[in-house]
Amino acid sequence: MNKRLDLAVDLFKEVMIYGTERVIKSIDHEIFHTYSPEQLQMLQIISKEDVSPGRLAAMQGVHKSAVSNRVKKLSSKGLVEIAGSESDQRGKTIKLTNKGKELIQQSNEVVYQYIENILQDGLEDSEIEEFIRIFHKLRNILKVEEGYE
Repeated sequence: MNKRLDLAVDLFKEVMIYGTERVIKSIDHEIFHTYSPEQLQMLQIISKEDVSPGRLAAMQGVHKSAVSNRVKKLSSKGLVEIAGSESDQRGKTIKLTNKGKELIQQSNEVVYQYIENILQDGLEDSEIEEFIRIFHKLRNILKVEEGYE
C-alpha cells in the first residue's frame, strides 16, 4: 500500500475528528446549544442539495429511522420541509425552509469566524490557495451521485 497516501488519509481523518471536536466544544453560541451536531450536519447537507431520506441516512452513516426522527424535529421547528420527489412519484425530498436557510447562514458565519481566527496566523496565502485546490479535487473525487436508496 502507498505509505504517503496512508499518511494523507490518516491526517485527513484526524483533521475531521479534531476539527469537529474543537468547533463543537469551543463555540459558545445559542445555535450550538439549541441543535445537536447531528442536526446541524443534516441541515448543512440539505443546504448543499435537496436530498432523499435514504441518501441522507447514507451520508450521515445512520439508519433511516434516525434521519426520520431528526427530520421530524427539524420540521416541527420550521427548518425543513418534505416534498415529493420530482424524479420519483413515491420518493420524498427534504428541503430547507427559509428559516432553515437563515439558520445555516448564521451557523456558517459563526463557524467561519471561529476558524478564521484560529487559522489566520498559521497559514500563508499560498497555502490557503493550495488547500482550496486540493479540496476542490477531493470533493469531486469523493462526491457520490444519488442513485441508490
